Amino acid sequence: MSVQSIQTDRAPAAIGPYSQGILANGFLFTAGQIAIDPGTGQVVQGDVVAQTERVLANLQAVIEGAGATWSDVVKTTVYLHDLADFPRVNETYAKALGTARPARSTVQVSALPRGVLVEIDAIVKVG
Repeated sequence: MSVQSIQTDRAPAAIGPYSQGILANGFLFTAGQIAIDPGTGQVVQGDVVAQTERVLANLQAVIEGAGATWSDVVKTTVYLHDLADFPRVNETYAKALGTARPARSTVQVSALPRGVLVEIDAIVKVG
């Protein structure tokens, strides 16, 4: 099995001992992306919609870094600090993914890194 780390400057650098993504046996497994601006390294200001837009842009950058698109995503997991934000996150997610409709799980968690409101990871078929 070949394993390759995926790294792009278009997404924030890892804030711990992990890779932005790992490509293994034709699948990309992304790290969870949070609302960090890759240019400043700071959490974006704003509500859950602004944070979700940044999260999805970061995730898209990692996916594209592996040579894939939203259409290649087979599964995402959305972690929300407050499940009451689900409708607004869902609407923002749908706009970003266009016609792609990967399988998805959404869970509420008690806390997320850096105090963000949303985190998303993905599994992507590459090639």
